[in-house]
Amino acid sequence: MAETRHQQLGLNDETVLDMYRTMLLSRRMDERMWLLNRSGKIPFVISCQGQEAAQVGASFALDREKDYALPYYRDVGVVLSFGMTAKELMLSGFAKAEDPNSGGRQMPGHFGQKKNRIVTGSSPVTTQVPHAVGIALAGKMEGKDLVTFVTFGEGSSNQGDFHEGANFAGVHKLPVIFMCENNQYAISVPISKQLSCEKVSDRAIGYGMPGITVDGNDPLEVYKAVKEAADRARRGEGPTLIETVSYRLTPHSSDDDDRSYREAEEVAEAKTKDSIRTFGAYLKETGIMDENLEKQLNDDVMKIVNEATDYAELAPYPKAESAMDHVYEQK
Repeated sequence: MAETRHQQLGLNDETVLDMYRTMLLSRRMDERMWLLNRSGKIPFVISCQGQEAAQVGASFALDREKDYALPYYRDVGVVLSFGMTAKELMLSGFAKAEDPNSGGRQMPGHFGQKKNRIVTGSSPVTTQVPHAVGIALAGKMEGKDLVTFVTFGEGSSNQGDFHEGANFAGVHKLPVIFMCENNQYAISVPISKQLSCEKVSDRAIGYGMPGITVDGNDPLEVYKAVKEAADRARRGEGPTLIETVSYRLTPHSSDDDDRSYREAEEVAEAKTKDSIRTFGAYLKETGIMDENLEKQLNDDVMKIVNEATDYAELAPYPKAESAMDHVYEQK
């Protein structure tokens, strides 16, 4: 019997099923956040929908016990893969005191959790890129076997932070994986009006690193590219730029109306390539999952989402007197 695609990559059935489970949890968490926002219970949502395959496929290719993740605001799949829980994400959505990202001080999508090496991001886009480069430099100077993995949208690939970080990493051959999650739109600006080169990965040659563009709806293809980049980085051969091409299935955020800049037919066509559907179909074709297991997985995930929602909704808000914590030095 011929090897399946995941077996060719050295992945067993349980691992790819876990990848699918993580993708599904990311999607169901995101969908719940939208319902909570529309019912007036949480203030803001910025979605991962359509990008779960890239996020989870990449994360599973890394050593999640020692590598560092510097995610951008859509990366629910990345942070779940690195060890953040649904409950912790929901606490962030409700801005509760137990939120590990910021103690309820920052809007959702600004991830940070020291114990899982998820490095805190900030509201200005792309600032995480030079931070990833700095951590990689420190790791190299200290002789540590670590890779930094940083993500950003294709709009961010036009920012100075990206270019400066990529140039520095290329010059010093640092163990950084730059992953651009190209979802076709920087808020309302389509990719055709963002850059004049054909692909974001075309920019890699300017910084002396390999550049590769892969199908962002295929977690196995993303896994392969990131695994090769990680192995290359650990050998001391420097950084890699990976572009994952997918599609943002939702508006930019819960404050955006995408009907003003893209046609409903375009979104409907993209949904036919949704990785939750296509990867699920792959698992069924290979005999790893049937309809009963698919239902069981979804039921299990929804139980996690419901419990996380109930817990976070009832959890206490930060005390008013803590408003200045982490702002001024405490003596």
